[in-house]
Amino acid sequence: MAARAANVLCVIVGAGHIARADSAAIHLPPPVSACDGQEATIEAWLAGGPVHRADVGPLQFASDGTVVFGTVTLDDSESRLRAAARHAYDIIFRALRDTPCGAPLRFWNFVPRINEEDDGLERYRHFNIGRQEAFLAARQLAFAGAPSACAVGTRAAALTIHFLAARERPLAIENPRQVSAYLYPRAYGPRSPTFSRAALAPLAGQPMLFISGTASIVGHESRHAGDAVAQTVETMANIDALIGQASHVLRDEVRGRNVGRPLRSATAASAANDALAAGGGFARDALDFTIYVRRAEDEAAVRATVTAALGADSRAARRAIYLQADICRHELLVEIEAVGMPLAKQTGNH
Repeated sequence: MAARAANVLCVIVGAGHIARADSAAIHLPPPVSACDGQEATIEAWLAGGPVHRADVGPLQFASDGTVVFGTVTLDDSESRLRAAARHAYDIIFRALRDTPCGAPLRFWNFVPRINEEDDGLERYRHFNIGRQEAFLAARQLAFAGAPSACAVGTRAAALTIHFLAARERPLAIENPRQVSAYLYPRAYGPRSPTFSRAALAPLAGQPMLFISGTASIVGHESRHAGDAVAQTVETMANIDALIGQASHVLRDEVRGRNVGRPLRSATAASAANDALAAGGGFARDALDFTIYVRRAEDEAAVRATVTAALGADSRAARRAIYLQADICRHELLVEIEAVGMPLAKQTGNH
């Protein structure tokens, strides 16, 4: 979809052909490197109307009044990662209180040295403590109903968090093949990760599905240690389960079974009805995939496995992005996230 410069919220890398340099869009370098090494546009988030930008200290955000994309970067070298995560999320939640778009939908967390230890505890677990403390302090949903998210490692020196928020709180989607992350046993750290497996939100009158960073985990245990291909297959099975759950929730919207839930606004219910009446629902080819690969030498095999699963000629396979990053558990080699609308109702807003 051709985008007007005034309607771009954020562009990550190589933005010249999407938005002018003088637009209100946020222009960001990628926190992790592309597997193919090309300096191309990784992604752009578009709005339905003119965008206004504001910078508040380390926080940048752009909004059209119905949706906000923002980012904050903090150095944790002096304050420690737990404190940096708490401070970053405190900044985000304070900013959202001052906008009409106070409902977080999606977070992207890029954590330096994510698998290393500080004071005898893995840094990702320090991050989880600080994140959950901030959610609870801001009275945000930190357990059931939490927004979708990912957390991967970055070689940059600073913690970077991107976020998307809107006027309506999303519906959380969980995976029947997995224990919800916020219910993990204490073996995975003093505080559980704060996210839902996916989130379903009405944006610009359309249902939008945000699938969180998903890996080769069944129940709460990692599967297929050391085998990137087997992990990719298991991860795609988890994504298929989430697609099925989201489509089920969408059908319940049409049938009126989610009365009192956030998606029961008139516009959201109408959009859900239109999508399903047109034969839609969520499907792999309706989604844009981002694939994080820990080891560069696994990228070709992972790409081949994902392409085979999606279909070599499919839209999803052509648009998939492959990035190199460490994953939140040291034994995990692949993480996949996705975003999209029902197949019959795509409008190119991502």
